[in-house]
Amino acid sequence: MLAMDQGMVEEWLSEYKTFPETAISSYAASLKEKTSLVPALYKVIRENYSDLLEPVCHQLFEFYRSGEARLQRFTLQFLPELVWRYLSVSASRNPHHSGCIEALLLGMYNLEIVDKDGQSKVLSFTIPSLSKPSVYHEPSTIGSMALTEGALANHGLSRVVYSGPHLQRETFTAQNRFEVLTFLLLCYNAALSYMNSSSLQSLCHLSSRVCICGYPRQQVRRYKGINSRMLVTSEFLVQLITGIHFALCNGEPDLGSKALDDVLYRAQLELYPEVLLVGNAIKSSLRGAALKSNKEGTRSIQVEITPTSSRISRNAVTSLSIRGHRWKRHESQENSVDSPDSTPVGPVPIISVTGVSGERVANGEALRARTEAETLGGTTELGLDPRGQEVRRQKSLRRHVEDGTPSAGRLQF
Repeated sequence: MLAMDQGMVEEWLSEYKTFPETAISSYAASLKEKTSLVPALYKVIRENYSDLLEPVCHQLFEFYRSGEARLQRFTLQFLPELVWRYLSVSASRNPHHSGCIEALLLGMYNLEIVDKDGQSKVLSFTIPSLSKPSVYHEPSTIGSMALTEGALANHGLSRVVYSGPHLQRETFTAQNRFEVLTFLLLCYNAALSYMNSSSLQSLCHLSSRVCICGYPRQQVRRYKGINSRMLVTSEFLVQLITGIHFALCNGEPDLGSKALDDVLYRAQLELYPEVLLVGNAIKSSLRGAALKSNKEGTRSIQVEITPTSSRISRNAVTSLSIRGHRWKRHESQENSVDSPDSTPVGPVPIISVTGVSGERVANGEALRARTEAETLGGTTELGLDPRGQEVRRQKSLRRHVEDGTPSAGRLQF
């Protein structure tokens, strides 16, 4: 570790103790300006033998117990690196170098499972119903689900899952280790939108290393760290995938893709159905979408916007709308024939009526027009619609009848 980084960390350790409680908020806001402080703290955590590790862990715990949201998020950004350091030291069976990290993780866990009054928390999660749109799906794309959306909504299909109360832990054991770490990752994922790129990269490295250490893929990834296998739980891997999904869409597509593949690789070996379901669903949703690195800003997940009511009514096709569309087309054709501005395409035949009544002549003329239309394949030689020609001939016959023209018994052209 460089002397400059060490001096910066020592200054950071001493200045917080001099601030009164009224100045904590302004101090938390000024931490963003110290861009070189975060890399220096990462070096302290990753270093195997560092005298600054214990005071740094104590300072991070003081940040977390202060109750200031920005100070708590400052501590949470180092959680993936702290978890990896603890797991790697535990796998090497040298717990002497992880005592302060264990104390920090247990302290964060015990603070999170209780509220301000010291009562145990019970967390609730609402599982969305497929009958209602979300950022991941549209009911209209799931077959006939859209037809029964109203019926499904009335049956109260939304489920609420509860988590807790959780027991306080004083030490890490083989039974409660991943229970504590999974809950801490849940708290980390709740603040993912505030995490910087270095924290997301650390999360991806944690996911890959935990899943491939001791397996043949470790040689493929060319990771030369510890070679012993780490026991993991299905819940722990699901929380890792949640963070990986966010990293994939927010500037870390390469590391995120590798981490997701490594988690799925481990889930296949361990036969974890929950991890395979969530991981393959995320992988399928990203298939075909070109995710490029965007260091300057965040990327959003591309989803279909819920259509408005006007769009639905305009696109809806029913038997009534089809019938109305046919009537409108028929009326428009009649208006085009009756309009004085319309010009005929070809010569209009001269018709004389003799011999029969006007109604009978009109019926015969309509039958003749239909026969000619069928013979010519639906169109006349003049290029006119047979329906419009029939209407024009009927009007001409009606005009001759009203004028009192004597009938001759047949039509003459």
